[in-house]
Amino acid sequence: MEVLFEKEENIGYVTLNCPEKRNALTSDMLKSLYEIFTEISKDQSIKVVILRGEGGNFCSGHDLSIFLEDPVEVRKHFELCGMVMHAIRGLPQPVIAEVEGYALAGGCQLVAACDLAVSSEDAKFGLPGIRFGMFCFTPSVFVSRNIGVKRAFELAITGEMIDARTALEWGLVNRVVSKDRLREEVRKIARKIARFSFEAISAGKMFFYRQLEMSEFGALAYGIDVIALHSTSEFVKKRVEEFLRR
Repeated sequence: MEVLFEKEENIGYVTLNCPEKRNALTSDMLKSLYEIFTEISKDQSIKVVILRGEGGNFCSGHDLSIFLEDPVEVRKHFELCGMVMHAIRGLPQPVIAEVEGYALAGGCQLVAACDLAVSSEDAKFGLPGIRFGMFCFTPSVFVSRNIGVKRAFELAITGEMIDARTALEWGLVNRVVSKDRLREEVRKIARKIARFSFEAISAGKMFFYRQLEMSEFGALAYGIDVIALHSTSEFVKKRVEEFLRR
């Protein structure tokens, strides 16, 4: 299987499982990712998702053999990729990218689409499509929204890679740790988030991304509406009362 899923308590683990190709994204892998994320979205017992790669690499990008196919097949492949990006952002649960080795092109896009990212010190990030005569059109969409216009364009137009420390400085990842600490650091963050209610986590994620598309005061007005609505929740009232009694 090109994608594995397992659940441990209230944390879901999604693993890209094609190490011989550095977890390159095939159409079958993208279909599996979309199906798994769709199923996770229905399971409120899962509060956080960790996305990782098998075999020492996160994801080396799209399987380049797709570009040898008919343009109709190429379009279908990238539409599938778009569906996966929508699924990650639409998922009620936050998704943490656990990054080691290569995160290139579509793999870099996956990192940028995830809500949080933790990287090992050996990780490499880049948009190298131009080296193959193909600008990283779709990956640059999410990456540019993480690290800014000029930095993203530099990555895409030169095809050069950056190391983990630069990715941290540029805002592509949240933390960088040694390779032997990577999995435990990701689990630590996941467990911190999983302490909270599914309702608060999912509402917070949905609000956060919607408000980014609004003007400042439009977002503020939206926030007022949302907080007023959530204040009617019996769960919220109970938790506030418990806190005030301390």
